[in-house]
Amino acid sequence: MAGKRTIITVSDQEKEWLGIYTRTQGISMAEAIRRGIACLKASQSLALYQKIVNDTRGIWSKGEGLSYQERLRAEWEP
Repeated sequence: MAGKRTIITVSDQEKEWLGIYTRTQGISMAEAIRRGIACLKASQSLALYQKIVNDTRGIWSKGEGLSYQERLRAEWEP
């Protein structure tokens, strides 16, 4: 895997937990940290999506959406 190296500092308890976890999973600490970053990215993407949905909720002001859509599509039919 091509990538950049970085140094991180974790507490003794986190290092001990990470060691136990990686041994039981049969993966390296680097792989465990990569997986953790992937989970964080996924949760942050979901959080951003949820924020956008919440921020835009209720801004539609042209009535019931499905009826509006059906009216527009009816205009396309000959």
